[in-house]
Amino acid sequence: MSEPIKRIDLTRDYEAHREEYLEAIERVCAQTAFSGGKYADAFDEAFAAYVGTRYACGVNNGTSALHCAMLALGVGKGDQVIVPANTYIATAWGVTYTGAEPVFVDCRADTWEIDPGEIEKKITSRTKGIIGVHLYGQPFDYGAVKEIADRHGLFVVEDCAQAHGARFEGRNVGTLGEMGCFSFYPGKNLYAFGEGGSVTCDKEAYYRHITRLKNQGCDVRYYHDEVGYNYRLEGIQGAVLSVSLKYLPGWTKKRQEIGRRYLQEITNPLFTMQSHPSNTEPVFHLFVVTVPHRDDFVAYMAQAGVECNLHYPVPCHLQKAYGYLGYQKGDCPNAEYLAEHCVTLPLFPEMREEEICRVIELCNSYQG
Repeated sequence: MSEPIKRIDLTRDYEAHREEYLEAIERVCAQTAFSGGKYADAFDEAFAAYVGTRYACGVNNGTSALHCAMLALGVGKGDQVIVPANTYIATAWGVTYTGAEPVFVDCRADTWEIDPGEIEKKITSRTKGIIGVHLYGQPFDYGAVKEIADRHGLFVVEDCAQAHGARFEGRNVGTLGEMGCFSFYPGKNLYAFGEGGSVTCDKEAYYRHITRLKNQGCDVRYYHDEVGYNYRLEGIQGAVLSVSLKYLPGWTKKRQEIGRRYLQEITNPLFTMQSHPSNTEPVFHLFVVTVPHRDDFVAYMAQAGVECNLHYPVPCHLQKAYGYLGYQKGDCPNAEYLAEHCVTLPLFPEMREEEICRVIELCNSYQG
């Protein structure tokens, strides 16, 4: 019996760089620079340089990054922001936390990203902007979305939580819209030893506003200029992320190699894979396929010792939390199809050759 294959195995990275991670944590502990501080600030500078923006403002998680971006753009009660139905729910939370309403739009049937052709139908006098998600590490069609946004005077914010290092027409994600919102949740392409997030931007006003928001509404300690939040990035997470950032280009290359192999070598006609337009460079945070009998395939893989996950089994517009908005099944048919048929295959930079081959062989042998 072959060794089990996890969908993702973080222990391999930790074991490979254990001493470097522990030394970084020890430096923070020795200086008790735990909440914000020099190690969080140093990561902000390094991450901004990596992404290619003037600023990166570290926060406590990716959901807070989205919340802060919406507040910095003046989104509030009575406003609407367009959000893809096919995404993790945190994309919509960032809008809801401001008192505004997320308006869900279907995804395209090929890329599984927000469908520009559906956006304009949902624009009203209350619409303030659009959040596009680079889902699974595949950039959305920023050019088409930006053209619609400009025509209607709307902002575009990128949800980059799954796309560190991905590119659209040669530009890094996080440099395209008004702001880019990143997550460093464990398992992301760049991840913390806990929670973390960042907002990238080029406008100093956004950076300063988000810095104030995450620090309890203060520019000067104990003087609170607006309602703020305790959203600071922890020093230990900043130090860990600074170590990991050095390895991100290599991890990205390995993800892309595995992703391309899956695309080329999984030839079973029962599977449909995400489309990757030629003007984009995906980073394969997740490798998602659709298959007619999803539960049967997951059980088949589990019996063979291979773990698969579901991203995501309920689309945002049909979540109970958003029942008050009145969406019904059939409103976003492509997102709904994905939710009912999606399976995420194992893919992480430390996968071994025999594991990659085994996943491919099992997929091609599956008969449904």
